[in-house]
Amino acid sequence: MSGPGVGFEYPAKEVSWTKRDALLFANSIGCTAEELHFLYELDPNFSVFPTYPVILTFKGTATDVIDFYAAQKAVRIPGVPEFDPARVVDGQRLLQSFKPLPASSAGRKFEVRTKVLGVYDKGRPGTVVETQSDLVDATTGDVYTRVISSSFFVAQGNWGGPKGPATANFPAPKDRRPDVVFENQTTAETPLLYRLNGDYNPLHAHPEPGRKMGFGGVIIHGLYTWNWAAHGLLQHLGGSDPANLKEYQARFASPVRPGDKLVASAWRTGEMRDGFEEVRFEVRVAGGKVCLSNGRALIKCVGPVKGKL
Repeated sequence: MSGPGVGFEYPAKEVSWTKRDALLFANSIGCTAEELHFLYELDPNFSVFPTYPVILTFKGTATDVIDFYAAQKAVRIPGVPEFDPARVVDGQRLLQSFKPLPASSAGRKFEVRTKVLGVYDKGRPGTVVETQSDLVDATTGDVYTRVISSSFFVAQGNWGGPKGPATANFPAPKDRRPDVVFENQTTAETPLLYRLNGDYNPLHAHPEPGRKMGFGGVIIHGLYTWNWAAHGLLQHLGGSDPANLKEYQARFASPVRPGDKLVASAWRTGEMRDGFEEVRFEVRVAGGKVCLSNGRALIKCVGPVKGKL
């Protein structure tokens, strides 16, 4: 598909992570003491949680806080307007895993290589920018993960661009009860912990950006909810084995505020692909709206970790 900005490649971005980064990420998304292979660096099966690469496009090689707005403005996409990163929210994420991540990047050079798949003018609501980001071993060329992302620039449309194609939908079944339900009570501190992974968007720490965007104050990172749900699915269905999560995606349907309770529901479909079963899921705010829709994962379903829960 062609169109404004399509095919533009951002400069390759070197990225790195330590075991400590992996431990922080696992703690921030709800891994439990039954999963020491995510939470204890001396565990013989110590592993990076498989959705961790979504944070690397924000983090890069930084070990300190990052100016989120400056980083987002650093490279412009040619042929399209300059969009304001102070009014951007997540649209959708799809992660595909090809190779297990090493426990740290030490001794190796990894890059995130990102290209634009589309820039879509949705009129008054805003503009969608869709990208593909590959985590690559720069020495061997091996691709470890691929993330397809869409970002929604609120109220930044009507510039004459293409409307974009219809997106694939994976609705949750309505004719039967979910196979798995799990919950999480967020707090005011939930986004303040998650942002330490490298996603320092002020929208998730200070009330002013959220007020300007019409949210009334701080909202929790969409990617926090996305990663929390991925953990719950792997914990309850995949035995907490990172090798059992092949693909994972969801659409960000509505904001989550600190203090909201998240309720995830998942349905096994029985549809298999190379030994992985398609699972549909959604996440709601308890008593309120769906906040993650279009949820789909490919999981080797072996039951909960250690047969508990």
